[in-house]
Amino acid sequence: MDFGDILHTIFNFEDYGELLALVQNSIWAGAVLGLLGGLVGTFVMKRDLAFAVHGISELSFAGAAFALLVGADIIFGSLAGSVAAALLLGLMGVRARDKNSIIGVIMPFGLGLGILFLALYQGRAANKFGLLTGQIVSVDTVQLQMLAGTAVVVMIALAILWRPLNFASVDPEMAEARGVPVRGLAIAFMVLLGISVALSIQIVGALLVLALLITPAAAALRVTTSPRLVVLLSVLFATASTVGGILLALGSRIPISPYVTTLSFLIYVVCRIIGNVRTKRGINGRTGIPLQAAGRPAEDRAVAG
Repeated sequence: MDFGDILHTIFNFEDYGELLALVQNSIWAGAVLGLLGGLVGTFVMKRDLAFAVHGISELSFAGAAFALLVGADIIFGSLAGSVAAALLLGLMGVRARDKNSIIGVIMPFGLGLGILFLALYQGRAANKFGLLTGQIVSVDTVQLQMLAGTAVVVMIALAILWRPLNFASVDPEMAEARGVPVRGLAIAFMVLLGISVALSIQIVGALLVLALLITPAAAALRVTTSPRLVVLLSVLFATASTVGGILLALGSRIPISPYVTTLSFLIYVVCRIIGNVRTKRGINGRTGIPLQAAGRPAEDRAVAG
């Protein structure tokens, strides 16, 4: 295969219009997941839970693989694995050191279970591969409604918890001193994170879920210190990566995840370059005034906001 064949395989837009009409529900599903991932990702960054996302995704993969093996609904299996991992981390991993050690134990265990279940599965190989790397599936109306409904529930819960969760994420000691239920909020957010991971796996797969829940928020934090703008840009970046990845992967035989992760990575690189230029010029991302006059480092203000 020469370079031209490789490009044709990666970017194939033959019969694009006909294919586009068949995946309208998938595009809407990608937009919903982008919105959800962008919102949840801001708190993942504030609470330093990037490693936890990866750990949860491994048990989510194991749950989905078990559901595939026994003929159950993959989404429910994925949700069961994610929520179980999230509850385990929320209940046991109070301190950062404890949390990281528990995640380090969960990750290989979940991945090993998932590989075992896939090895026992005698069905189509594409179903196995899709759990790890994602795939464009023909999402029917019922599946889209279930996905959207679950995402709405998560976003409503996140909106209710937003202010105390933000306070507990920025300064947990002060929040606890003022009567904020820090431990309860941590467990509640971990459950919401687990559900978000399970939903995101349907698009990018278990191995690359960080592209939806980490990279967009990390990119947003590189270009602004405004709390509201961080959330807005995180949602925008996540949605652009997801929907853009689906549109690019539509006519190819390659799984969707390389397109989503590449778009997400390129957005981060551009934002990092912009952030570095602004820092060298001494520009505050929120107000446009010099950083020295703002009183605190830019990243501290972004997280504290």
